[in-house]
Amino acid sequence: MRRAIISDIHGNLEALDTVLSDIETQGVDEIYCLGDIIGYGPNPRECIDRVIEHCRVTLLGNHDQGAMFDPDGFNVGAERAIFWTRAQLESPSDREGNERRWEFLGELPRAHKQPPYLFVHGSPRNPLSEYIFPEDIYDHRKLGRVFQLVDRYCFQGHTHVPGVFTENFQFFAPEEIDHEYALGDGKLMINVGSVGQPRDGDPRACYVILEDEGPESQSPRITYRRVPYDFETTIQKIHAIPDLEPYLGDRLRQGR
Repeated sequence: MRRAIISDIHGNLEALDTVLSDIETQGVDEIYCLGDIIGYGPNPRECIDRVIEHCRVTLLGNHDQGAMFDPDGFNVGAERAIFWTRAQLESPSDREGNERRWEFLGELPRAHKQPPYLFVHGSPRNPLSEYIFPEDIYDHRKLGRVFQLVDRYCFQGHTHVPGVFTENFQFFAPEEIDHEYALGDGKLMINVGSVGQPRDGDPRACYVILEDEGPESQSPRITYRRVPYDFETTIQKIHAIPDLEPYLGDRLRQGR
């Protein structure tokens, strides 16, 4: 079984379409999306439609929830973007499509368990909105409590920073492990990175392929995929929308 695990698309259609095209070349059986389909980016409706069409499992992200309810804890730029996104999903020009999209978002779960795997957007402790950053390996109390809720392997997004956390407080960025990792016997948390808003200094879209031989497999492996895409087109779209702050586009060039 080969699964592609994507997260944090954030309305970036150019990145999502490029990633979906790359996935088609990888012999993938299923695609899982860990949330934040929308927010920040200029194509929320199209990105939701792609996820509906291609993903077998999709989770709720905090930006997805923010579009449905009042955004909580967002900065000014993110809040303005989510209100603009909500307006696009309420546009009278596509009432039927928007009804389908709202229904889809409203039914998304916060977590998906498929032993030995747990899939969340944020963390096992707070699936929707807790951040687990690489520097948290130095906060043994926080990371230890989070790992208590991991049975074996947890996949997550939310920070937009890809890498592997071990239960003995190590973090491995993809380039440190040659973009591959055998999951082994210990507990792990795997951040799959971001399709549409990378924040690790690499502007390429990021996702993970999980390969195993079924629930009894003892040797699952992950591979990080980095895919260049036409971020200049996305930037131009963002700059053309007054309600989207220009920095939401500019930072795509730096992967920040």
